[in-house]
Amino acid sequence: MNRIRLLSEQVANQIAAGEVIERPASVVKELVENALDAQAGRVTVEIQAGGRSLMRVADDGTGMSRDDALLCLERHATSKIRRAEDLAAIATMGFRGEALPSIASVSRFTLTTRERESESPEGTQVVISGGKMLEVKAAGSAPGTTVDVRQLFFNLPARRKFLRTEPTESAHIQHYLTLAGLAFPEVAFTFQKDGRLIWQLAAIKSGSDIPARLAALRERLRALYGGEQALLPVDFSAVIPSSEPAAEEPGPDPGPQTSDLRLWGFIGPPGVSRLTREDQHIFVNRRPVQNRGLNFALFEGYHTALMKGRYPVCCLFLEIHPAAVDVNIHPAKREVRFHQEGEVRRLVAQAVRETLLRLVHRDSGSGQSAALSPQSAVKPIERSEIPTRRDSPQSAVHPSSFILHPSQTGPEPESPNEQAGVGGRDVGKLGQGSLPSFPAGLQPPLDVSPAQPGTQPVLRMGFGPQHPAPGSLPPPEQEPPPPHLPPSPDRPGTPPSGGSPQEPPRPHLTSSAPPPSPRVPPAAAVPLLNVPLRLLGVVGRLYVVLESDRGLVLMDQHAAHERILYEQMLTRLERNGQAPSQRLLLPETVELSARDASFVREQLRALGRLGVGLSEFGERTFLLDALPPFVKAADPRRFVLAILDELKASGLEVNSLRLGEHIVAKTVCRHAVKARDPLAGPELEALVEDLRHCAMPYTCPHGRPTLIEMNFRELEKKFGRTA
Repeated sequence: MNRIRLLSEQVANQIAAGEVIERPASVVKELVENALDAQAGRVTVEIQAGGRSLMRVADDGTGMSRDDALLCLERHATSKIRRAEDLAAIATMGFRGEALPSIASVSRFTLTTRERESESPEGTQVVISGGKMLEVKAAGSAPGTTVDVRQLFFNLPARRKFLRTEPTESAHIQHYLTLAGLAFPEVAFTFQKDGRLIWQLAAIKSGSDIPARLAALRERLRALYGGEQALLPVDFSAVIPSSEPAAEEPGPDPGPQTSDLRLWGFIGPPGVSRLTREDQHIFVNRRPVQNRGLNFALFEGYHTALMKGRYPVCCLFLEIHPAAVDVNIHPAKREVRFHQEGEVRRLVAQAVRETLLRLVHRDSGSGQSAALSPQSAVKPIERSEIPTRRDSPQSAVHPSSFILHPSQTGPEPESPNEQAGVGGRDVGKLGQGSLPSFPAGLQPPLDVSPAQPGTQPVLRMGFGPQHPAPGSLPPPEQEPPPPHLPPSPDRPGTPPSGGSPQEPPRPHLTSSAPPPSPRVPPAAAVPLLNVPLRLLGVVGRLYVVLESDRGLVLMDQHAAHERILYEQMLTRLERNGQAPSQRLLLPETVELSARDASFVREQLRALGRLGVGLSEFGERTFLLDALPPFVKAADPRRFVLAILDELKASGLEVNSLRLGEHIVAKTVCRHAVKARDPLAGPELEALVEDLRHCAMPYTCPHGRPTLIEMNFRELEKKFGRTA
């Protein structure tokens, strides 16, 4: 007796529906993708009862003839591909030809269509119930296609029972339509729920150049989310070389030897984040996808710019040759796989990092490149040069001396740039047991003791030599340079002794800010640290109050000093491109799984750059004989697994001190100025000036903000001057 049977077409379609149709949102997704592939300029979606009772998708696309309308309901019938080679370069949203027959097998399905080029007003209507064709007739129809899906899973009670509540299913449908609206701003979308209009998005004209597409995307974001989003534009392009050797024998074309990658869209600045990845929209060739590698690359690009547990906000479009990405790996086409996953991840992280650095260094007038890396943005400093903080209140050195300054006792540097600190100020070597002493002009008032609660040194309005009379502030050109900042070619606007500046001065703290114009917005968005700032005072001996021509600025002195010391320390320790390594007295053997062992063999060079000495000691056994001096590993196997997880998540292009960054962050946190440490005016000026020269000045190493800005519009709104 034969036990193997061939399933009927209806059963096969229902099995396929179980893979493709998970919920009502899956039906809407497949139908909208068909409409977009049909070159529709307008798509209307109507649902009832969360999609349980009705889902109607109407478009004005190319439409179908009577024969095509009948043939499209057969399994694996499609107009998207013709040969097996077409699967290697899919450029359409759909391609399998399974969606329509699968949907028709689990619902009451009606298809009405008419060709766009047809001169006859007569179209075709096909009615199917549970996979059985009931009627095929002529019907009047506008050009395009309309699909009605009623009573989803009516013939599969078990599947219908697992559907969620109507609001939940409606939310999933609306989420997909949001993604489709972002991916295709040139298409008009209308969404109706239970007879009520939810949104009606007009088509936005978009050109082929990136600025026009960014403008259209920004307009669509404004229409969907409302208001002006504080997002940064991204425009990055690169070439990915092929990892496969060129074919020597004649044959079919294996595809391009190089692949052009283009990443454009918007990302949130460091201060804009969410607790979940809900607002991370990533598209590959206009297809919304979920890819762990891209998520890791995005997170890596924000390294030290986000607080722990927060996720960035983005709407990014990755454009790559279709032959370099495989979209045929998931039943619902939600996931993709890149042929060169590591290279794509590296370039995406680089694009995000460069965009954030452009936020800091654009229009700075310092001549720095937009693609400045954190390693080149600041000058190095030895770990031993970080001044230590004394806890004794009787110490002769005031806590304000934690600001780095030129040392009078350190040896001369070997080169002008070797011992330069952040902002081009020379930093001498300071011993661990001694603290530097400030020049007399920088010492805070002697009658202020840090041990007395509630006292705060009085800060002048700016840094002029005398107290200005009310209403008659001295002009900026009369302001002498701070006594502890020597002339330096790295600091534009600092004139040589007895000379005049050779180039326009860099924005700095001034004794008089430009006249504010609260109701006139600036012509172009200028980074906060590139506008003149004026010191007003200190709140709670922690938050420095500054004024700009745009409004009020608050600076956390502890977080700002943390960022400065963190970048100085990392840069000096990384000057050789390799982390220091220390041999273990007793090497340890580590046995790994076959998959992890294979990964370790490929990354031995990267591990050596991180200061970890691993060598093969068997098929799946490795010998751990060296570690960075700042790492203590009580359990070698757990430590090696933690390293592997870090490399898998962050990629191979991590800096050589990635394993010790948390140690560096903790160290500078202890040495940075604390709350209730009173600082004099010139010291606060030096703090802001050093912060200007950091690669990522707007967050501390832990991702907390260093600066908060409140513009005049917000102030007027809080005081009820504007609605």
